[in-house]
Amino acid sequence: MTLHIQKFLVGVVVMGLVLLDSGCAVMPTPLTQEEIQQRVQEDLAQLTQYQEPVARPITLFEAMARALKYNLETRVQGLKEMVTHRQLDLAHYDMLPKVVADAAYNGRSNFAGASSRSLETGQQSLVSSTSSDKNIFTANLALSWDVLDFGLSYVRAEQAANDVLIAEEDKRRIANRVIQDVRSAFWKAVGAERALGRLAFLQDWVTQALGEVHLIRERALADPLTSLQYERELLSAQREIQQLYQELSLSRIHLAELMNLDPGEPYELAVPDHPPLVSKVSEKLEDLEYRALMNRPELRKVDYQKRINAKETKAAILELLPNLNVYMGGNYDSNNFLFHNNWLNYGAKVSWNLLNVFRHPVRLQVIDAQEKVLEMQSLALTMALMSQVHVSVAQYHAAMKDVTTGKRYLETQMAIAEQVQRAWSLNRLSEHLVIREKMQGLVAELRYESALAKLEMAYANVLAAIGEDPFPTDITGDGVEELAVALQERWEWLERPEVFAQIHPTDAQTQAPTTQSQGAGPQHQDTVGQSQEADALSQEPEAQYQEAGGLSQGPEVQSQETVAQSQETTTQPQETTTQPQETTTQPQERVNP
Repeated sequence: MTLHIQKFLVGVVVMGLVLLDSGCAVMPTPLTQEEIQQRVQEDLAQLTQYQEPVARPITLFEAMARALKYNLETRVQGLKEMVTHRQLDLAHYDMLPKVVADAAYNGRSNFAGASSRSLETGQQSLVSSTSSDKNIFTANLALSWDVLDFGLSYVRAEQAANDVLIAEEDKRRIANRVIQDVRSAFWKAVGAERALGRLAFLQDWVTQALGEVHLIRERALADPLTSLQYERELLSAQREIQQLYQELSLSRIHLAELMNLDPGEPYELAVPDHPPLVSKVSEKLEDLEYRALMNRPELRKVDYQKRINAKETKAAILELLPNLNVYMGGNYDSNNFLFHNNWLNYGAKVSWNLLNVFRHPVRLQVIDAQEKVLEMQSLALTMALMSQVHVSVAQYHAAMKDVTTGKRYLETQMAIAEQVQRAWSLNRLSEHLVIREKMQGLVAELRYESALAKLEMAYANVLAAIGEDPFPTDITGDGVEELAVALQERWEWLERPEVFAQIHPTDAQTQAPTTQSQGAGPQHQDTVGQSQEADALSQEPEAQYQEAGGLSQGPEVQSQETVAQSQETTTQPQETTTQPQETTTQPQERVNP
């Protein structure tokens, strides 16, 4: 018997050494090139998978719809929200009783026998005997319910429900930011589209003019200083045009990223007309501040965190109570020596961790400190969001002024270009002066398009600052076209005068159309301060640009048309008609190349 025990112990020691050696043999394994390549291929295949293809020019609202539906950042936040829902479902199951099934098999090499000894005489009273088989199979099914665990699980489920609402507020915040970026990138890309044709034509003309100036300077056909100054003017205007156009055209790549399109995938934009220059934002900043404090997702997130912290107080009180455990189960034992091989057992047990009494005050201090942190965080956010409302409104009005000034500057520059074009057609001015004025006109147009894009982004910033959701609630089940229609209806509602009219804390609860987010809170209505100056300048500048000679025709064709148009434009304002008279004196000081 002793030999068998020794062999068994040796086997156990050897097995333990083998397992210990295998555990120590685990080494870090870096990724192979094949694994990295496989990951890259899978990621590239899934980037634009299950997306509706681009079949027509993309409008503003379709771009917004594609961003809300396919943007990877919004999809990541949507998945995070789904995780919180699953965690809430899991918390519901934690409140159920525990039902545990157990089965076991036990065997030994000999019978388990024993004898007894008298405590009074110290002599053996019974012969050695056994009451169990060598091999025994046991099974049981037990149900237990812990009252304290049920209470704690209920509190944790309430906290998980607030985590779901926090995830929804984070989703609102990210969606608002994506909408701002889409509107800015779209209008910048549209501005680049509008100027692309004229830029290509003018670029060829400027290149030819620079070559002529360089040739004149080399052959000493004119004053070198005059030629160099003219070349500097052309290069300066050309550089500014390239910078502005690059800023606008790069927005096309950013827009594709926001819509989750392949950066190399070609797509067209539906170029809309310029929006009317009417102020959409009220001067009642107090009402906008109240709207922001009611609706902003950052403050709502802190409110939900306060709820969670308050539930933690309930959990601390529950942990202080004794625990009652009720159990019941059925059992089976294959031992043939038992009188009953099947039986039921039940009972109740009370337990109490006495150290929780000393732990409870410290736990409450931690909860109270967390509450103070949340209160201070709420105050800090309140001040920051109120300042953000003021900044966004100021930026909007500044952007409106920039657009108004840019529009007037563009119209003035177009009038100057028209007068210079006519004088050139009558051989009164040099072609170089015409090129310079047309370049200045293109610079003015690009600046105007950039200002329009900033104005649209500024308005989206105002809506985001006051917590107004520019998108419908459900953005997962609809197609791109349906979502674009819903977005258009939503924005048409947001741009109505009554949206920014008479917002007060007593009547801030208004309703939006059916496509509005239900979680957006009270909808704002503030007075529209319409800009009379901007409304008077809402006429499109392209018509005047084309009347000024445009850039799609050569000098020979334009010279004939401008002579015929000179009689139709005799009603030009006195300010614009006097400017060409000053410019006509310039060719007398310059050498006509």
